[in-house]
Amino acid sequence: MEPSPLAPYLPLAVALLLAGVLAVAVMLLASVLGPRRPSAVKSLAFEAGNEPVGSARQRFAVKFYVVALLFIVFDVEAVFLYPWAVNFQQLGWFGYAEMAVFAATLVVGLIYVWKKGALEWEH
Repeated sequence: MEPSPLAPYLPLAVALLLAGVLAVAVMLLASVLGPRRPSAVKSLAFEAGNEPVGSARQRFAVKFYVVALLFIVFDVEAVFLYPWAVNFQQLGWFGYAEMAVFAATLVVGLIYVWKKGALEWEH
């Protein structure tokens, strides 16, 4: 009898099943054995040590989102920069030119955002 083509994946399936069973078991044990001592202080909303003040539906300036998007863009650049640096010698001049175009595109975008004043906090 021939082994199934899925046979190499059996250890992975067992590990995933064991991880799932363990996660459920830990949650059940924590809910059954965990202490239950609610208090007024524990029921308060808590964030960064500050007392909750104001509405949760408060509007934020768009600048927060612009800065977050810029961070993501340059973070993605860093993610692409690492594999390029690792394979720099094998890629040769073509790889260098491709990364130069990629970096130049991001620099042009940064200059555009800078000139528009999106990085200025006080207007």
